[in-house]
Amino acid sequence: MLKPLSDRVIVKMIEAEETTKSGIILSSGSKEKPQIAEVIAVGPGEMIDGKLSEMYVKKGDKVVLNKYSGTEVKYEGEDFVIVKQEDILAIAE
Repeated sequence: MLKPLSDRVIVKMIEAEETTKSGIILSSGSKEKPQIAEVIAVGPGEMIDGKLSEMYVKKGDKVVLNKYSGTEVKYEGEDFVIVKQEDILAIAE
């Protein structure tokens, strides 16, 4: 398993809807990049002035990401995105 360092978070994007609420089927070209992801792993935090910064997310949280943030990685056949905690805009509860 991937283990993030510092204040990085590994997430797995949640697939975009294939149909609209009114039932219209979307082609792959018309779908926007999904911005909701599930947290897979969380780093320990970043050292700032000798203190470890607090991580606000935990494994299993659903989060909203900054639209074009992070580094996409493929690991053991699965796609993940590694982002810094500051690129996470909100936790979806």
